[in-house]
Amino acid sequence: MTDFHSYAPADGHRLPHDPFNAIVAPRPIGWISSLSREGKRNLAPYSFFNAFNYRPPIIGFASTGAKDTLANARDTQEFVWNLATRQQAEAMNATSAMTDEDEFKLAGLDTLPSTQVKPPRVAGSPVQFECRTTQIVRLTDHQGGDIDTWLVLGEVVQVHIDPALLDDGVYRTQRAHPILRGGGAGDYFELGDRFDMRRPA
Repeated sequence: MTDFHSYAPADGHRLPHDPFNAIVAPRPIGWISSLSREGKRNLAPYSFFNAFNYRPPIIGFASTGAKDTLANARDTQEFVWNLATRQQAEAMNATSAMTDEDEFKLAGLDTLPSTQVKPPRVAGSPVQFECRTTQIVRLTDHQGGDIDTWLVLGEVVQVHIDPALLDDGVYRTQRAHPILRGGGAGDYFELGDRFDMRRPA
């Protein structure tokens, strides 16, 4: 195939919607709970989220704009990732609203106490990672110019897993029904079919 739709992003994509985040998809959702320096609760989903290291486990999310979660992760050096599932999809979506309200109350969510950090966990979420902030990096373009986006990285210091997701100690990813972000305004996925493939020795 040689007839590609090709473009330089700086010149525009010439499509009705930017395909970038639809191509790099589906992406796991960073449903991040945090506390302000004064103890105000915050809960927000981030569609640019992933795991970046195995030992120690490090996860990260990108905040476009200097939002409350970014400030909280910087000020308190703590946050919690909560697994967003199909069952809690509507609640997760409600927490994406730009508001000064407590998102837990706004979405009708109960909390669970964390054990190593102060921010609460989302009750009903089957997996949570308690994290301590390790780095906050402001992104730049290839010319070194600052972008209005910050990558927040955190080391996972405590993991909570619903035992129903374990089979003889093996975590079953699909059983949790995690939801994943696509590219459109309302484009979400539930984890699909699984297949086995072993890496070469």
